[in-house]
Amino acid sequence: MTTQRNREAALRHQDAARGAHRGAPWRPAPALLASAALHVAAVPTLIAAPGAWGPVLAALAANHLALGLLGLAPGGGWIGPSLTRLPPAATGMVALTFDDGPDPEVTPRVLEILDRYGARASFFCIGHRAALYPDLVRRIAACGHSVENHSHWHGGAFAARPPWRIRRELVQAQAVLTAITGRAPHFIRAPFGIRGPMLDPALAGTGLRHAGWTRRGRDTVCGVPATVLARLTSALRSGDILMLHDGGSARTATGEPVVLAVLPALLDTIRAAGLRATSLPEAMDAAMDAPSAQAVRSPAAPSAAWAAASRATGTR
Repeated sequence: MTTQRNREAALRHQDAARGAHRGAPWRPAPALLASAALHVAAVPTLIAAPGAWGPVLAALAANHLALGLLGLAPGGGWIGPSLTRLPPAATGMVALTFDDGPDPEVTPRVLEILDRYGARASFFCIGHRAALYPDLVRRIAACGHSVENHSHWHGGAFAARPPWRIRRELVQAQAVLTAITGRAPHFIRAPFGIRGPMLDPALAGTGLRHAGWTRRGRDTVCGVPATVLARLTSALRSGDILMLHDGGSARTATGEPVVLAVLPALLDTIRAAGLRATSLPEAMDAAMDAPSAQAVRSPAAPSAAWAAASRATGTR
């Protein structure tokens, strides 16, 4: 009972922290400022030298290509902040994250493995799939894991959409997931992990934070358990955020979803390293409880502690 009360108190505190961020203005990232400056400079350049349209168009095309490539590296911070490592104060923790679920075949078996090891994780659920399997989403939450936002449709064009369409889809998924679990997600991960330049303005004022990863297994395209495991555990250390998939998992040579073959060995490796598998909110809450964060925590501004705990990760 005490543990449950502590968990509920932690979730209330995190909700308060999210609320404190809702009024935060959007601060364009460096690459977006540079892109805007380039577009603005193009106008007087063409006025002064009408024959320069070829090089100007080439420069603008190269600019858009660069923004797209930067979106493939969500931890760079060039087009917006991402949480790619846990705060240093989350000592001894590794965050497990699962994308693209829920899946009625794979997700229950993932939950069983996690329960067997006493591990916790964050599940980035697709809104429309959550609506199809609400009982499974409720089970994820009931097992002590966090349910986070992975868009509503997980479309391939998500990163290229204007901010209002991105925001509309995220809000749609947020409403579905909140209605099912009774808890609003704290984190969002863009579909395919690609954050377009318009994601950051779409997130402004929502309280949602983009979560990237430290390393991923590429388990949607690789069905070799040893290869996936090596990608996740190479130089494994405290603070890592690991990404796997309970939805769309590749199959092994025997037809088993590779995530199910890898997960027990991964959890064994985490345990052998003296680390603990946890969810993102649990790790962030532990970081807030650390002495360095307690020094800036106050009831009136709970987000200050989260910001202090996150500072070294490059998040807002």
